[in-house]
Amino acid sequence: MVNVPRLVIAAPSSGSGKTTVATGLMAAFSERGLTVSPHKVGPDYIDPGYHALAVSAGGRLRPGRNLDAYMCGPGLVGPLFAHGAAGSDLAIVEGVMGLYDGASGQGELASTAQVSKLLRAPVVLVVDASSQSRSVAALVHGFASWDPEVRIGGVILNKVATDRHERLLRDALDESGVPVLGVLRRTEQVVTPSRHLGLVPVAERQADAVGSMRELAARVRAGCDLEALLALARSAPALDARAWTPEAEPGTAPVVTPGAARPVVAVAGGSAFTFSYAEHTELLTAAGADVVPFDPLRDEKLPAGTRGLVIGGGFPEVYAPELSANEPLRKAVAELAHSGAPVAAECAGLLYLARSLDGKPMCGVLAADARMSGRLTLGYREAVAIGDSALAAAGTRVRGHEFHRTVLEPGAGAEPAWGVVRPERRVEGFVQRGVHASYLHTHWAAAPEMARRFVGRCAA
Repeated sequence: MVNVPRLVIAAPSSGSGKTTVATGLMAAFSERGLTVSPHKVGPDYIDPGYHALAVSAGGRLRPGRNLDAYMCGPGLVGPLFAHGAAGSDLAIVEGVMGLYDGASGQGELASTAQVSKLLRAPVVLVVDASSQSRSVAALVHGFASWDPEVRIGGVILNKVATDRHERLLRDALDESGVPVLGVLRRTEQVVTPSRHLGLVPVAERQADAVGSMRELAARVRAGCDLEALLALARSAPALDARAWTPEAEPGTAPVVTPGAARPVVAVAGGSAFTFSYAEHTELLTAAGADVVPFDPLRDEKLPAGTRGLVIGGGFPEVYAPELSANEPLRKAVAELAHSGAPVAAECAGLLYLARSLDGKPMCGVLAADARMSGRLTLGYREAVAIGDSALAAAGTRVRGHEFHRTVLEPGAGAEPAWGVVRPERRVEGFVQRGVHASYLHTHWAAAPEMARRFVGRCAA
């Protein structure tokens, strides 16, 4: 049983202020000495970086973790939450899009509402009140009554203009039965810079982000009833969930021979490669690997003894000149790939392995060229592994997510990585020697055999 107090921060729509409120609450409660566990609904990589910064007050470092009912399945939401929230005083879960918005055409699947029900967590609705007064009561009533299994425990009003505007909103909501737990003024917005795929990751603006976080915590602390919010979080009933673990099931054969040296798996990081799930590193470590991070913008060599390479997502298009200028590392990556060592690359990693990105030379492992485009590719995917690779056996079925504004030509090699079966049918990605490179982001917690297979190939 899981008895961690918890809140889900949701909104009627995107742009209402969920990230502002959720991150501000994480920071404010952390500054009070609570150990806060941060979570994000859906496949977002950027918000969890800000969440991790928000809860780091007093040196309490915890990664932001994702709860994705599409990629991992509804049955893993509770266990992944229990794993991430273990040992915390409070868990705050930031929702995605509007409260009831989920995977396209699949009902409530992967919606914030579904996750709140799976976690038996009360919901705090963040409402952009900038263009309404009495109508706010109708809006809140509609969201609170739409699904009786979703418990909306309070409202935080965002972008409120004046004291008079606040009185009008509060008077209207008095009749709704849903308490107002906070009011944030329109002039009190802390601006976080954005670009073509959303917010700029915290790793790229660490110093500025720390200052912004302090300001955000102060404003949320001043505008929200933290005691009432904490009481609401503590009202969540016990959750019947067994914590997920990266360790293999008892009786499963070890990937690395007992007593043998643990293979070094290098994992790309730094400002250009910020997209990763904490569970991936945990799975690699549990499978027997020594995971060593490196920064392709700064390091001219791979970590000593590297036997495998993982290059996740990020923004290589922003740093193409710098990545290209690091010729020693590009050559080292190419040599490792050509040796047949296992290489797993997703999205940004795929672009880094290409011949070029926006005309700048990359690693040249793949006979393909990438460029920025004006078109956003975004959405969940279902796919199947077409052939055997270092990452997946032929026939392995996965659910993943695409999120990019780049185009790769060609988009698939002679041996594609995946056959996408939903929402459209196509092939994509590359499998050659030990390389598995694709635009598709996957969550290995849903398929832990992929991490074990990868480490096994590294050990071999």
